Amino acid sequence: MPMTSDSERNRLSARVQRYGRVGANVGGVAARIAGRRLFGLDPERDKDAASLAAALGGLKGPLMKVAQLLATIPEALPAEYAAELGQLQSQAPPMGWPFVRRRMAAELGPDWESKFAHFQHEAAASASLGQVHRAQNHDGRQLAVKLQYPDMQSAVEADLSQLNVLFSIHRRMRPAIETSEMMQEISARLREELDYELEAKHMNLYGLIFAKDPLIRVPETVPQLSTKRLLSMTWLDGGRLLDYTESPLEERNRIARAMFRAWWFPFSHYGVIHGDPHLGNYTVYEGGAASGINLLDYGCIRSFAPKFVQGVVDLYHGLLRNDRALIVHAYETWGFSGLSNELIDVLNIWASFIYGPMLEDRVRTIAEGTSPGSYGRKEAFRVHQGLQDKGPVKVPREFVFMDRAAIGLGGVFLHLNAELNYHQLFNETIADFDLGEVARRQHEAFTAAGVPLPALPA
Repeated sequence: MPMTSDSERNRLSARVQRYGRVGANVGGVAARIAGRRLFGLDPERDKDAASLAAALGGLKGPLMKVAQLLATIPEALPAEYAAELGQLQSQAPPMGWPFVRRRMAAELGPDWESKFAHFQHEAAASASLGQVHRAQNHDGRQLAVKLQYPDMQSAVEADLSQLNVLFSIHRRMRPAIETSEMMQEISARLREELDYELEAKHMNLYGLIFAKDPLIRVPETVPQLSTKRLLSMTWLDGGRLLDYTESPLEERNRIARAMFRAWWFPFSHYGVIHGDPHLGNYTVYEGGAASGINLLDYGCIRSFAPKFVQGVVDLYHGLLRNDRALIVHAYETWGFSGLSNELIDVLNIWASFIYGPMLEDRVRTIAEGTSPGSYGRKEAFRVHQGLQDKGPVKVPREFVFMDRAAIGLGGVFLHLNAELNYHQLFNETIADFDLGEVARRQHEAFTAAGVPLPALPA
């Protein structure tokens, strides 16, 4: 036992030292940028962006997920920074069996192995917060066991400190976006991802929502083999989504329809979204006409007050009918305030991009003539120019993961090269939309799953 304790302490000490080095490096980059701006010199943003990426590269953890998020919001960070940070790896190498054995004992007790019929020593997958092992329950069910790395709370807090540094650098560059609420939102969501008990409740919530849906499968949690840092769930077999990009169009369209429903139905009917539509969070299961998707990860779930859902539907109808008053009302419902006519025009560029495929009543790809790498780039540049001219604008926190999820979902459709009538799909989804019904369903389902009801926007 003393050796294990010393080992854990050494690992924590090494991690803390690494955070110190990264923080010093980031601080040095920030000081150089501030100094050049003070004396009116060329900011050399491309060079600084590369230096910043090098300074942050040692973390390889939660901050990398944040970098991907910020890249989807025009002007959240300078484009050079977003591009450099987006290249950093979010995957971490899996920890070995001695580590796994100690961590499992810490979560389930020294006799933890007897609680499984079988537990695979090698990790089946690894990510920024933890790794997944295959196992078998005594009742015969195949399991996915998600084990959090040690000291991740310290890692997240350190990464949030570095994010504060990034935003402070940006504030010195005459930013077009005021990021205070974005920082609050990102901090809240990252801290939630550490709570596997909350993730289990979100998984149960989605299980209730899609209980009778043949297109979408949700894992079942195994509470007796789960803790705040360990989550056991049923294993769902399926193929990687990217393995289907060359499949016949009919099959790609079926997968895309399932993805559309997995995202828009919970939002429009229950006020909740899957906030991280990363390609690795879905697999495809085979079943002929009953083929569909496995929805796997519930660490980043964002719930909204029904009023916000109404705003999203109102903005769609406002854009569809060119009803400027309704468009402005929708933005205000989202939490934007003090908008000039010029700023409304700039926001409409981005809104028209996000909603664009759903405004045209025809079969089309999600972004005709666009590759996954350039998706939204032209619109982001126009928004960048407009906000630099007419901004700044304060981005409400409710917008952050809504935007991230919408862009991520569009990227999935681009990879699949699906050809669908998105207008028809969206209108079918919101056909029975009623604010009171959303509130009723949300209260009922959230209560049954043990998920806290969302707070009303400030």
